[in-house]
Amino acid sequence: MGCVVEKPRARGLMWTQLVVYLVCQALLGAGHAAMTKEEKSQLRVQVLEMFDHAYGNYMQHAYPADELMPLTCRGRIRGQEPSRGDVDDALGKFSLTLIDTLDTLVVLNRSQEFEDAVRKVINDVNLDNDIVVSVFETNIRVLGGLLGGHSVAIMLKDKGERMLWYNDELLHMAKELGYKLLPAFNTTSGLPYPRVNLKFGVGKPEARTGTETDTCTACAGTLILEFAALSRFTGIAIFEEHARKALDFIWEKRQRSSNLVGVTINIHTGDWVRKDSGVGAGIDSYYEYLLKAYVLLGDDNFLERFNTHYDAIMRYISQPPLLLDVHIHKPMLTARTWMDSLLAFFPGLQVLKGDIRPAIETHEMLYQVIKKHNFLPEAFTTDFRVHWAQHPLRPEFAESTYFLYKATSDPYYLEVGKTIIENLNKYARVPCGFAAVKDVRTGSHEDRMDSFFLAEMFKYLYLLFSEREDLLFDIEDYIFTTEAHLLPLWLSTANHTQVKKNKTSQYTELDDSNFDWSCPNTQILFRNDPLYAQSIREPLKNVVDKNCPRTTSRMDEISGNGNRPPLRARDFMASNPEHLDILKKMGVSLIHLKDGRVQLVQHANQAASSIDAEDGLRFMQEMIELSSQQQKEQQLPPRAVQIVSHPFYGRVVLTAGPAQFGMDLSKNVAGCRGFVAKTEPYSGCSEITNTEVIKGKIALMQRGQCMFAEKARNVQRSGAIGGIVIDDNEGSSSDTAPLFQMAGDGKNTDDITIPMLFLFSKEGNIILDAIREYQEVEVLLSDKAKDRATIFKDLEGESGEQRSLENDSQKQISKEQSIPQEELVNAKDSEGDSSPISPVDAPHSSDRDHSRNPTDGDLSPEIKQPSNEASQNSVEKSQTPSETPEESKSERWDSKVQPIESILADWKEDIEAFEMMEKDEL
Repeated sequence: MGCVVEKPRARGLMWTQLVVYLVCQALLGAGHAAMTKEEKSQLRVQVLEMFDHAYGNYMQHAYPADELMPLTCRGRIRGQEPSRGDVDDALGKFSLTLIDTLDTLVVLNRSQEFEDAVRKVINDVNLDNDIVVSVFETNIRVLGGLLGGHSVAIMLKDKGERMLWYNDELLHMAKELGYKLLPAFNTTSGLPYPRVNLKFGVGKPEARTGTETDTCTACAGTLILEFAALSRFTGIAIFEEHARKALDFIWEKRQRSSNLVGVTINIHTGDWVRKDSGVGAGIDSYYEYLLKAYVLLGDDNFLERFNTHYDAIMRYISQPPLLLDVHIHKPMLTARTWMDSLLAFFPGLQVLKGDIRPAIETHEMLYQVIKKHNFLPEAFTTDFRVHWAQHPLRPEFAESTYFLYKATSDPYYLEVGKTIIENLNKYARVPCGFAAVKDVRTGSHEDRMDSFFLAEMFKYLYLLFSEREDLLFDIEDYIFTTEAHLLPLWLSTANHTQVKKNKTSQYTELDDSNFDWSCPNTQILFRNDPLYAQSIREPLKNVVDKNCPRTTSRMDEISGNGNRPPLRARDFMASNPEHLDILKKMGVSLIHLKDGRVQLVQHANQAASSIDAEDGLRFMQEMIELSSQQQKEQQLPPRAVQIVSHPFYGRVVLTAGPAQFGMDLSKNVAGCRGFVAKTEPYSGCSEITNTEVIKGKIALMQRGQCMFAEKARNVQRSGAIGGIVIDDNEGSSSDTAPLFQMAGDGKNTDDITIPMLFLFSKEGNIILDAIREYQEVEVLLSDKAKDRATIFKDLEGESGEQRSLENDSQKQISKEQSIPQEELVNAKDSEGDSSPISPVDAPHSSDRDHSRNPTDGDLSPEIKQPSNEASQNSVEKSQTPSETPEESKSERWDSKVQPIESILADWKEDIEAFEMMEKDEL
């Protein structure tokens, strides 16, 4: 399947006339200088070191558990940790992270580690567990991981250098897993149940699943690549037939007038349960797999369907640079005013489609959001404020960055990749791996490192900075699944059996005159001119910050031609026809929502002129600021407790609940820094007896027995400079419970001047265990995590030894290239939601269990969130040795649960390496 080099007939492709969004002449400048091979090589080595840090810690502290918990340095075992709801459905006690990482090892030239990992998977992994798992997650991560591992294993074997002993063992495991997933397809529609029991299937009482009625479109429509590859590898057609039938049914149920699909569908009736449509969570990979199925399998039906959907997306959902959900029956009506982070994959898919211009626009908008928050929040509003604050180290933006660089050869995207690397090392790296960010506003961490971080992030970053000669094989011979697993393109002609078309589907004759049926040649399109991409990006540089520079004032411009000054937000009246005419001239449209609110959206390319477009941008900025002033925040944002003493040095950040009294940390840039000490009595509810210990320190107290304000007054009288209240509900965690804010006592609390924060039991125990291990523990209380360079800059009282260590670290980074690889492996460092994520919105089905714990009267919840009762069905009891014949495996699972004292002791071995690393990078 080669690409025909010809001019496609597609509408609106990238060589058509540019539509200027808004002109900021002061911004236009020379293109980015090309990155040298030496610089790319250094970044590639840095990616390798980061991967070794993450993978090595998983293997050391977590394997054979499914995932690593990087803050507590242990494996996440289903049933032994508090339930996180649907997100735990990805865990099946099958060493998820190891399987998901197999082909990444080969891409990163870790051939020996790959061979060792394959042996471990073959010998250790059991797929016959009595456990309920997500069909979607198990397919893309485990089945895809096994098939990707098999693909590169036979490639290495064919080269005759490695894996000569390999005899398709991974493929046999993939076939076993495929058969275990097939019972989920036992529905009249052909759409699979969302969950399946690996041992008992669905429907049976012992299966504990099979009663669900709904599934997300992506969950049912993201199977064809893995299932077809399994059929082509094995010659067993049933897998591909089931995946095709599911896709046929979704296509049949599309909304015919708009050609859009909804987010959630009834698996029995085909009725749309959620009728909003977009390109993000719940639908995303359905579109991706239609196009990639055409590439891998060569079936024109898939391309026809994709082009039909893509035309609808660009007609209704795309509002460059935004991608906003709409209603499938009323596609001109916007369904919501925020976007989720999973849509970051879409620019990469547009590159594969050949529609580069909108890909550049959306990617640039996302990059501006990242530069504002360091990471892409799980969801953000159309005015680029945080909607859902967590960031679980998602790789979709890195994926699109890689594909845009491949398409444009613009070195700008190498700089974007460099920024991703720097932010990961600066804000997510911890001693035992990389920790998800619980709140991008505070920088607090979550004890979570999902398998897709190793499967995708490092793969795309390494490929971004690699030349063809840096790889063991030609990456162009493979297609990436949605989990970035590699499937060889030669499968299109392997074991091909004629699959019968679903006779229940009705196909309509479509006008395909505007569809391109060939692959565009980027060298012809761009003529090796990366300035094309820059010319599209530049007008969007300030789309987030809204501060496009001017060389002359607007009043200077209008004084010469007598035009009226632009409309100001404070003067705007929606009932004034003249104002509406001015908005139209500025490219601003007004939308009346069902709830009576009015939404303003700017399409700068629809403005009468570049000056009007700029006025529209200013009007939107003023309107956002005016709206923000009128809104009164009813809840305080989360705060951060950052451990800054040895051996943490600011790398561990804990999510803390705020107080409605005491020092406002958001107005105190420096925060409150000090050593911690436990009060006596520990409740802090009576006169403090160890005043000499508490004075000048941050007091630790236990929740309960009195009001929070009373605790604060008692420790303040004892000379404490701050206070931390630790939850008395053993096992509570910000990972599984909504954040709380501490309420006052109904009286005037102006007398309380010290800062007070609340920690759940799990986070509080991290500090308490550190005290037991190191005695002296220093923390920083702040509104958000501080840069470690800022923390230690000009620190009064800093010891000469510490300064020396930091100076050594700056010298050491320059010698990085000379460090042996084994030393690099040893030199290892180790989300506050604003609303819960629904199963169909949550990327990778990552719903959270937000069941609340019983609260004291003096503790008000920061956010009201519903409990997820259905998630209780996904919690499985761990097997005891008596329940399984594989006693040795059970012992290995349990042996990985370490006490915090052991973990901290293990960290001691790495302290010297930590101190020699540059503070802001490695």
